[in-house]
Amino acid sequence: MSSRMLMDVAAPAVSGVVLRGFQGESDYAHIMTVINGSKGADGVEEFETLDEIRNQYEHLANCDPYRDVVIAEVDGQVVGYGRAFWKQLHAGGRVYFHFGYLLPVWRRRGIGSAMLLHCERRLLEVAAAHPNDGPRWFQSFAMEGEWSKCHLLERHGYEVARLFYLMSRPDLENIPDAPLPAGLEVRPLKVEHLRTIWDAMTEAFADHWGEEIPTEADFQRLIGSVEYAPDIWKVAWDIETDQVAGGVLGFIDEADNAVTGRKLGWTENIAVRRPWRRRGLARALMAENLRELKARGMTEAALGVDTENLSGALRVYESMGFRPVKTERLYRKPMAIR
Repeated sequence: MSSRMLMDVAAPAVSGVVLRGFQGESDYAHIMTVINGSKGADGVEEFETLDEIRNQYEHLANCDPYRDVVIAEVDGQVVGYGRAFWKQLHAGGRVYFHFGYLLPVWRRRGIGSAMLLHCERRLLEVAAAHPNDGPRWFQSFAMEGEWSKCHLLERHGYEVARLFYLMSRPDLENIPDAPLPAGLEVRPLKVEHLRTIWDAMTEAFADHWGEEIPTEADFQRLIGSVEYAPDIWKVAWDIETDQVAGGVLGFIDEADNAVTGRKLGWTENIAVRRPWRRRGLARALMAENLRELKARGMTEAALGVDTENLSGALRVYESMGFRPVKTERLYRKPMAIR
């Protein structure tokens, strides 16, 4: 463990500010408070619980929290949090990812820049040990409403590389009739099929722009996350070959719903493997998901989509009653290794 002050980045000119390292589980509550305070102020209705943060930290991939986390304190109060890690891309190259959250009252005082620079310098150290076998980028995200984060990234040379929509279906009435293609069936999920489903979905997502190669830690983190909802997942199997054709791994985040007062379910993780594409399978599985969410008392649904998805996903989702409500920006900056 380390409570040391981070010395590689100058502290901002704010009285009492200290940038320190991660101190272990005792920091989970501080991290949750900063993330939820930042998101709430920016109108982002996705919140963290202590269980979710614990699950993330127990299954980190390509991240050493004692070197890759930065925490900002002002007179002993935690006001900011950032983390860095990296991912290999299916298409080749690596992304060196970082994100940060800062309570609104402490923004525009240099603290966000100091945390960002710490993450960049740490990622440069990590990247220097990797083979020079493809493009490399610094990468971060900002949701619509997180304008301070957008301005911070742009001031540090980041540009928008891709746009994603958060889409909403405001009610669960008049769900389209979209039958499964012939030769396919949706089966109840069995624990022994988890790895098969994970591998099939990983293969299907590999065609997507910017898709990262998942790790074993990612698999284990999924099992401990709110997204692990086998009673809600809809997975289609080919009857003849006994292979997974595609799935919609939807879920309900009860903790978020308790905060927002909504009855929102997620029609997420939508993927169809190549041999079964363009047969209406995605629409059929989405319809099953929406009916499941409605049966569980939900009154609306949401999903995320790449606005430039070449498979025509945006048109499919619109045909199922979803409409864009917010935009998320993926920022990149080329990484130069000297």
